[in-house]
Amino acid sequence: MRTLLLAAALVLGLPAAAQEDISKVNSSIRVEAGKAAGDLGTVNGGIRVGEGATAREVETVNGGIRLSRGAKVETAGTVNGGIELEETAFVERGIEAVNGGIELAPGAEAGGDVSNVNGGISVRGARIGGRIETVNGSVTVTEGAKVLGGIKVEKPGGWSWGKQRPPRIVIGPDSELGGELVFEREVELYVHASAKVGPISGATPVRYEGANPPN
Repeated sequence: MRTLLLAAALVLGLPAAAQEDISKVNSSIRVEAGKAAGDLGTVNGGIRVGEGATAREVETVNGGIRLSRGAKVETAGTVNGGIELEETAFVERGIEAVNGGIELAPGAEAGGDVSNVNGGISVRGARIGGRIETVNGSVTVTEGAKVLGGIKVEKPGGWSWGKQRPPRIVIGPDSELGGELVFEREVELYVHASAKVGPISGATPVRYEGANPPN
């Protein structure tokens, strides 16, 4: 998995054409609905891109990112915080968090990989052009979502204190996963009878029917 590299101190850049870069420290950033911005970066603050607004690279340290309906950005990344895409929001390339959950609502789309280390990943009726990658997070792909690059759950490094429940991976009704499903550590894998998945390595799937998998 790529390592997310964000500077702890951000330097103000020159505006790019009509799209102004915005950099802050100890403050949040908000792009109003329908507006266009350049790169967005902050330390100790969240970022909200309003409905139908656009930006290029969106990055924060110690804060969450939220893309409203129809918002479009090139990339979205955070170190400590979650990332949420509302309906029809679009990330041209990848989405990456270190410690934080990632949620894609129905109709949202990411063109590249969606990855984190710690935190759940929820993909409901959305589309991912790359792969889902995580280390310790549970993953839910449901409501007819499509993930073209499959899933990879990496083996955690370092020391592990105590027995922890394995990540729970749920491939829900009518969902489609291309590519491989690769599990380098123990997981609980549930695959709905109506789902379509690629080759699976490192785990034995439990097939289920109905709305929800076994607890």
